[in-house]
Amino acid sequence: MANPAPVTLVVGDEEFLADRAVGSIVAAVRAEDPGAELHDLQGSKVEPGELTGFASPSLFGDRSVIVIRGAQDLSKDVVAEIVKYIAHPADDTVLVLAHPGGVKGKALVDGVKKAGADVVTVAKPTKAGERLDFIKAEVRREGRSISPAAAQALLDAVGSDLRELAAACNQLAFDTEGKNIDEAAVAKYYRGRAEVSGFTIADLAIEGRLGEALEQVRWAIATGVAPVLIVSALAGGLRSLAKVGGAPRNLRGGQLASHVGMPPWKIDRVKRQLAGWGPEGISAALQAVAITDEQVKGGGADPAYALEKAVHTIVASRTKR
Repeated sequence: MANPAPVTLVVGDEEFLADRAVGSIVAAVRAEDPGAELHDLQGSKVEPGELTGFASPSLFGDRSVIVIRGAQDLSKDVVAEIVKYIAHPADDTVLVLAHPGGVKGKALVDGVKKAGADVVTVAKPTKAGERLDFIKAEVRREGRSISPAAAQALLDAVGSDLRELAAACNQLAFDTEGKNIDEAAVAKYYRGRAEVSGFTIADLAIEGRLGEALEQVRWAIATGVAPVLIVSALAGGLRSLAKVGGAPRNLRGGQLASHVGMPPWKIDRVKRQLAGWGPEGISAALQAVAITDEQVKGGGADPAYALEKAVHTIVASRTKR
């Protein structure tokens, strides 16, 4: 970021993205002036007159950056001081305000916008597709690319926390070779975390790998994975089989993806998993998972036993045509 604005308002409740936006402004100032002084403040603790004091010209002509986080907690007097300051900001000072959005402190947001400050909005990814886009963008930041299957595997393994996902992308880019990061690389570095996810258990069961699936069920339960999440993954995997297996034979490529509501790479995986499955077996497995869902939600005495029984049934159902 070159030549940061005198005043920038960062709006959004995704802490990692907001921190990154603030950090990029601070870095841009220090790229121009490595000796720039940073004042990192919390809105609830900023007193009237404090901004004016920090923004006063330095005897040595040094630049400064004033960051106010939690700007929704600023007092009315400080908000008025900030709005007044924006009309005539100090030449050697950059002011950054971080606000999570929402109703609280809206007067500050409105006043700062009206006064002409730059506004940076950080949107929190709420859908799986948006998180996958985030992973791809993070990998591109490192000068690399990642396959769709690898991005999904990383999301399954690490979870939806953006800070952890960004760290994982950075680590993979540092530790792996080649331009593209593939699924094998994700499995190598995040195997321990991926194996306790419901998605991995579902894949093992659907592919008929009974011993491995049972081992991972026990590991998942021991490490605190909620049984209901495992059941959900089992049901999702089986529904994918039903969708792809029951799709019209003449559909290909984009038409098939649109019909079943899945990306092409996932359809390819499901097609491979369909070997050994028939409509009767899928139906029997789905019924078993439905029963298990009820048991892990309080209908049974032992969720772990119910999950293991479901895995046994799924594997046995593969041979039912």
